[in-house]
Amino acid sequence: MEKATFGAGCFWGVEVAFANIPGVAATAVGYEGGKTQAPTYKDVCTDATGHAEVVEVDFDPQRVSYGQLLDAFFSLHDPTQLNRQGPDWGTQYRSAIFVHSDAQKAEAEAKIAELTATGSFAPRKIVTKIEPAQTFWKAEDYHQRYLEKRGLASCHI
Repeated sequence: MEKATFGAGCFWGVEVAFANIPGVAATAVGYEGGKTQAPTYKDVCTDATGHAEVVEVDFDPQRVSYGQLLDAFFSLHDPTQLNRQGPDWGTQYRSAIFVHSDAQKAEAEAKIAELTATGSFAPRKIVTKIEPAQTFWKAEDYHQRYLEKRGLASCHI
């Protein structure tokens, strides 16, 4: 098993999308990339902790590649919006890839270069940040599988 971590706006819908990919063994929503120890949702919502809402993905690379997860990530949100997705705004909603290895970093950089070269989001520029994985702070239980617990299949992403 390997780990991947993505920030693509509100984590509820992003988690559902990744959880439905064959080869993904587990998902968890939480916070990463900030300065506050053990942040809560309330803390992160102040936009003062520096954390992004993220989905941590455990995946079997024999069944789904990191590249396929990157493809899903870039199709799930607008990577040209700085610190926002749809009506949600603030640094906690930034587009970010938290890499767990040099190989993941290289693949993420190559994917952004490819999308830029092919003009996939032109004329807008991809603003996704690639950051080293840091401490993943798991969100409160009520956020885990939030939409599934409410009988919903998706929400705005």
